[in-house]
Amino acid sequence: MKHILDNPVWNALRTHNYALGHVTGTSAFFAPEVAPFAAVEGAALAGLPELYEAIPFDNPVIFVSNEEVTIPRPWHLLAAVPGYQMIYKGPDFPHSDGAVSIPLGSDHVPEMIALTSLTNPGPFVTETIRFGHYEGIFDNARLVAMAGQRMHPEGFAEISAVCTHPDHLGKGYARHLLLRQVNRIQLNGEVPFLHVKSDNARAIGVYESLGFEKRTRIFFYVLKKNGGELKV
Repeated sequence: MKHILDNPVWNALRTHNYALGHVTGTSAFFAPEVAPFAAVEGAALAGLPELYEAIPFDNPVIFVSNEEVTIPRPWHLLAAVPGYQMIYKGPDFPHSDGAVSIPLGSDHVPEMIALTSLTNPGPFVTETIRFGHYEGIFDNARLVAMAGQRMHPEGFAEISAVCTHPDHLGKGYARHLLLRQVNRIQLNGEVPFLHVKSDNARAIGVYESLGFEKRTRIFFYVLKKNGGELKV
């Protein structure tokens, strides 16, 4: 029997993230101003042609699947990025002393986009903040670290956009923000999870040290209909 996290985009858009995208037949995708992610209900090869017809825009999308597949035409494959899905198995309600963090709102979006563009923790666009629960650490009024939430399938919540400005690495900011997110998610009665590129050994090591374990391989296929580029 498939686990709900085997198809996180589909199950997020069918539950707590419903208002942030669209579900049409066996296709699901976030609004492009929120996130580029898309999914299908069943097997990837069977659902990708319908997804092509369902998406009404030409922006590139990231098809997320735990299946390694050959992308069929008429899709154009821009990149295939292997990764891991990791789930939190550490102590309940972990405590972390660290720098003061503050909630991030719409006024902070330009700084958040600048920081994620510099550090590339994953796509972050103008309305990504609508996923909620973003927190940041500031130094001299400049945002230098942040973390928040993204996909929210029933019973689970994804920690995302974990990043630190290169000038502030080694200060424990990412660890502190991660544990705050873990605590918040557990207090809500849910299980934290996250995604990481399989070649990001440094991040994987940090996540494992905090109690995350690899659950499954996951693949991010960057696809286009009629041109465009997208960094993942």
